[in-house]
Amino acid sequence: MMAPSKKLLAALAAVFLLNILVIGGVQSLTTPALAAVYQQGSQGETVRQIQTKLKRWGYYEGEVDGIYGSATTEAVKYFQRRNGLTADGIAGNATLQAMGISTGASSSGSESGRDNDLYLMARMISAEARGEPYEGQVAVGAVILNRVRHPSFPNTVSGVIYQPGAFSALLDGQYDEPIAESAYRAAQDAMNGWDPTGGAIYYYNPAKTTNKWIYSRPVIGKIGNHVFAT
Repeated sequence: MMAPSKKLLAALAAVFLLNILVIGGVQSLTTPALAAVYQQGSQGETVRQIQTKLKRWGYYEGEVDGIYGSATTEAVKYFQRRNGLTADGIAGNATLQAMGISTGASSSGSESGRDNDLYLMARMISAEARGEPYEGQVAVGAVILNRVRHPSFPNTVSGVIYQPGAFSALLDGQYDEPIAESAYRAAQDAMNGWDPTGGAIYYYNPAKTTNKWIYSRPVIGKIGNHVFAT
């Protein structure tokens, strides 16, 4: 038997190396990126986003400097406790999602942002309108989106939901309850453009509210137990 020539061995080695490179490249394209975790010592633009949102919602009083220090850690713990999350002071996927910050773990920026908004809206719809007619659940989602578009309110879903004093469900524990399946569908319908309220930016239950100011708002209509107003 003739021994392989040096040229043949070199060619085989080159093919083997090319296969390794191709396989490695395919794996890098198909393997999803790991979700980022931010904790004490982290720095950067996402930390700045965390601080900005927590400061806007009243959880954080420090400087928005993009440095995840002890004050940011305590603010994250406070936010986590109030929202039914593990209060470890670490901004992982669940905490970032609750804040409405895209993690970039498995979706493009626009898709991930929409998923976060859907999740937050479903939580609030379930908390505020569990037991209401389905149309009334969609209506609560529509109010959230109407506020996002209104100049008097924050311009993001997370900002509207966590605006201090905006929703009683954040104070009475309802927001921490399991999310009703219908709330996800209602949030999706609202995001797809269904607004049963006709443009309302407020709603209330006359049998439960103690806020006298809300009665001064022009009423658009009533769905289930909720009155919707502008």
